Amino acid sequence: MIDNSNQPSSNLEYCLTPEQREELLSQVGNLLKEKLELKQELQKQVNTANSEKEQLFLEVLELFDGLESLITYLNENPDPDPRFIKRLPKSLGTLQKKLLTILKRREVTPIDHSSSVPDYQVCQVVDREPRDDLEDNTITKVVRQGFWLNSKVLRPLEVITSKAE
Repeated sequence: MIDNSNQPSSNLEYCLTPEQREELLSQVGNLLKEKLELKQELQKQVNTANSEKEQLFLEVLELFDGLESLITYLNENPDPDPRFIKRLPKSLGTLQKKLLTILKRREVTPIDHSSSVPDYQVCQVVDREPRDDLEDNTITKVVRQGFWLNSKVLRPLEVITSKAE
C-alpha cells in the first residue's frame, strides 16, 4: 500500500512551518530589493548613454557648423577670393583634426602603418597596379584610412599595391 500522507491533496493546499514562511518572505523581500537595485542601475546606465550621445551630437554639430560656413561662403561667392582658396586646405584640415579628436575621445584612432608592405591584419588590398620600378606587393597608395576601436580593427586600411608586369 502507498502512503500518500506527504502528498498534497488534489486542491493543492500546502502547509508551511513558521520558519519556512519567514524564509520564503525573506527571499521574496531580497528578490524585490534586488529587482529595485537592478532597475536603478539600468536607469543610471540609460542616463549615462543618453548623456554621452548628446555630447557626441553637440561635437558633430560643431563640425556641421564649420562645413555649413564654408558652403555658405562658396554659395554666396561664386568667384571666391584667392586668399579664401589658399586658406581652404587649412580650414578643412582643422575640421578633420576636430573630427579625429571626437573619434579619439571615443577610443577610435587611425591605424598607423608605416611599412611599404601590407600587413593583412590591418590592411585590405583594394586594387593592384602594374609597376616595374617597385617590388611586387608594395603599397603604392592608401585609398582610405583605417581605424582602431580600442585594440580591434574597426575599419582596415585600404591600399593599392604594385604588381610585376
